[in-house]
Amino acid sequence: QVQLVESGGGLVQPGESLRLSCAASGIIFSSRTMAWYRQAPGKQRDLVASIFSSGSTTYADSVKGRFTISRDNAKNTVYLQMNSLKPEDTGVYYCQTRPRLGSWGQGTQVTVSS
Repeated sequence: QVQLVESGGGLVQPGESLRLSCAASGIIFSSRTMAWYRQAPGKQRDLVASIFSSGSTTYADSVKGRFTISRDNAKNTVYLQMNSLKPEDTGVYYCQTRPRLGSWGQGTQVTVSS
């Protein structure tokens, strides 16, 4: 079955950077669109960024120019480089296939606070 394991979150100050990783198994990774989602406290889970099998990417307006999604098909891993972090970026970050094929992973907590 599909398994997604996120890592790399933490507590950072505004303006700092983090790099999230998501290791996938149980899928033909290279052929799948992968995405990062964010769920802020008390809010719904929102799409942050997607990367297609071609390598093309899309971003939510709120993260354009600050976040970069990338993938390493040899490692079955998708990354999210987050720069110039803001307090409103705080939340649990999840990776997933698009369309969703399996359950959500445990996510990784990102907290941006001074």
